[in-house]
Amino acid sequence: MTNIVFMGTPDFSVPVLERILKDGNNVLAVVTQPDRPVGRKKVMTPPPVKAAAIKHGLPVLQPEKLSKSDELAEIIGLKPDLVVTAAYGQLLPNELLEAPKYGCINVHASLLPELRGGAPIHYSILQGKQETGITIMYMAEKLDAGDIIAQAAVTIDENDNTGILHDKLSVVGADLLSETIPAIINGTSSRTSQDESKATFASNIRRSDEKIDWNRSGEELHNQVRGLCPWPVAYTTLAGSAVKVWKSEKVSNTSGTPGTILSIEEDGIVTATGSSTAIKITELQPAGKKRMSARDYLRGSGSSLQAGTVFGE
Repeated sequence: MTNIVFMGTPDFSVPVLERILKDGNNVLAVVTQPDRPVGRKKVMTPPPVKAAAIKHGLPVLQPEKLSKSDELAEIIGLKPDLVVTAAYGQLLPNELLEAPKYGCINVHASLLPELRGGAPIHYSILQGKQETGITIMYMAEKLDAGDIIAQAAVTIDENDNTGILHDKLSVVGADLLSETIPAIINGTSSRTSQDESKATFASNIRRSDEKIDWNRSGEELHNQVRGLCPWPVAYTTLAGSAVKVWKSEKVSNTSGTPGTILSIEEDGIVTATGSSTAIKITELQPAGKKRMSARDYLRGSGSSLQAGTVFGE
C-alpha cells in the first residue's frame, strides 16, 4: 500500500482521486483550493475534489497559498511516499517537491511539452488539434516542465467540445496513473526530459478570447465555439446585446460579408465568416435568457430574424 497525498481541485481531478482509492492506496490527505463564491448570489461552494474527499472521509487541507503555510508543514509531516497532483492550481514549493520518497507527480491534460499551463484542454480544440492526451510527469519548480514518466494519446473528434474532451481525458488520466504508480514504486518506470524547443503554452482563458471575430475563418470560429463550450462560452452581439454561441456547424462553399446572416434554416442561423466556410449557429443564449436550440429561438424571440442581419455590430 502506497501512502499518498493527493492535490487537485476541479471535476477533472475527481476520477483520478477515485481511482487512487479504488487501487487500494492510502490517501493521507487531500489538498485543494479554498471554497469560492459561485453564481450571482455568490454562494460559497467547495471544490469538486473537496466534496469527493468528504464522501470518502478523507482529511482536507485548503491553503489559500501553499508556500510557507501551516498546511505545507503538515503535508510534509505526513511523510507521504508520493504526492499526486491533478489540476491543483498552484505550483509546489521546492521543499515539498523534495520531501516524498518517490517524489511528486502530476497528471497533465496534454502531450507535453505541448500545451503547458492552465487551459490545455481548451487550447487543444481552439488550435484545431486532432489529437491530445495525458502526461504523467515528475513535478519541477518550472510550470509543467518536469520529466515525463508516461503518456497516452486521445483522439479529438470533429465535434468534440471542451466538456466532452475533458471527460475523456479525466478517465484516461485515471487509468494511466493507475498503471504508472506501481511502476514508480517498483522502480520500472521511465523518465524522459522534455524537449524545451517544442514547448507550447496554454494560458488561462481571457475575456477577450471569448468574443467572436467574424473576420476569422469558419474553421477557426467553429473551433472557438467548441473550445469554449461549456465554459466560458464564445459570444457575439446582436443589436448591441450579447449572444452566447453554444454550438455550431460548418457550412462549406459560401460567401458574404463576415458576420452577415446568409440564411435562416429550421435548425440554425447560417452566418458568413472570413473564409468560404460559414458557421451555422445551432444552440445559443440571448442575453438574460436560458440556453436554447436555434430552432426554439427562431420560433420565439428570434422569429423576426432574417438574412442580411449582421452579428457583431
